[in-house]
Amino acid sequence: MAAAEGTGWVKISATALAIAAVAAIVTGSFFNQKARRLASRIRELEASLAAALEKSASERRGRTRAQQALRNAFTQQSSDGSKQAAASAYPMAPIGTVRSCFSTRNGTPRQPLLVPLARACLVFDAGRVPKEALEGLAEYSHCWILYVFHLNTDLDKLWREPSRSKFKAKVRVPRLKGGKMGVLATRSPHRPCPIGLTVAKVEALDGHALLLSGVDLVDGTPVLDIKPYLPYSDSIQGATVPNWVKADSMLAVASVNFSPDFSSSLSGCWMQAAKQSLYASQDEFQDLIKELLSWDIRSLSQLNHPHNVSMENESHDVARGLEDIGDEETCQILTEKPASSSLGDVIYHLVVEEIDISYRIDDSSNILVEKASSVFSNDRNSCHYYNYTMWKNKLSIQDHSATNLQRVEMQEGRYVQFNRKTG
Repeated sequence: MAAAEGTGWVKISATALAIAAVAAIVTGSFFNQKARRLASRIRELEASLAAALEKSASERRGRTRAQQALRNAFTQQSSDGSKQAAASAYPMAPIGTVRSCFSTRNGTPRQPLLVPLARACLVFDAGRVPKEALEGLAEYSHCWILYVFHLNTDLDKLWREPSRSKFKAKVRVPRLKGGKMGVLATRSPHRPCPIGLTVAKVEALDGHALLLSGVDLVDGTPVLDIKPYLPYSDSIQGATVPNWVKADSMLAVASVNFSPDFSSSLSGCWMQAAKQSLYASQDEFQDLIKELLSWDIRSLSQLNHPHNVSMENESHDVARGLEDIGDEETCQILTEKPASSSLGDVIYHLVVEEIDISYRIDDSSNILVEKASSVFSNDRNSCHYYNYTMWKNKLSIQDHSATNLQRVEMQEGRYVQFNRKTG
């Protein structure tokens, strides 16, 4: 009996051991298969990563080759047959467009900050400039603006056929009374690369729109870039300029006065203009006119040969005059009519925010502003949608933070005046 029981226990133990061995073999096989699958998966991921890296490297090489090919495409053949790279080409697209109070080049200030009331709205392209890119910009008082002289009449030839562009190495300078100076020693818009640089005061930021003042930019100007103005590096103590640059007094006028009928003629235009204007009131707009005309905005042609002008064919004649004269910073030619017998009889025009301002200037540089008339266009109505009303609250907030722009509003009289420090 005891022997039988012992034999039974032996069989049970053997069976248990066999089961344990089988379980161990099965478990080992399972983990081996899992390890092989994991190893296979790792190899697949490594291969995928290697392929992705190679694709990225290939794309990078492709971009490099494309850039080199693009630059090579702009390589031009010189007259002696040797290859010369006229310039490495870096195609750029504007990041925004200026919506300015200056409807035409005529009257646009020759330099920035000369007319503190001159306002513009820089509207950024939302597809190229996300709102996050503008964060912190409103904390600066001023900014630099890089832009294109898009109204130059020789842009196409200058870029595509430089040899036929009739580019002038020297231009006539107003401060030299028509004397010529090397173009790169001036701020003429007619340059080898027609890019402009200006500085403006930052008034307010709203979404993709930046309100600026003290501008010298015509409406529709394409902007390539903006950078904050840094006084510690951008303001150079002891910087010097040639003597002829210091002769600003010759561009200033003796006085600016308004005729008794001017206010009523402006009132007739203001009801429509106010809907799209960057100015709070008719009185503030009149202050802008006075600031603009405090500088003699006439071209060399008008200074040397005073003549009546008409707005009828302004665009054509401005374009023609730009190529022929090449004044510094801006050239302002209007349609000629037979010259009057007296300088004070010559009528000039200044178009600001689609309002045509007629004025006379005598031989003592005294200006009489006579009347205003509307010259509204559908194009401006469709695109100039940033007006004073949209900026009113933004400007009020900044006024309370003690900026240079001080807002005084009298609700009963519906009068709003902006007072700037000019220092």
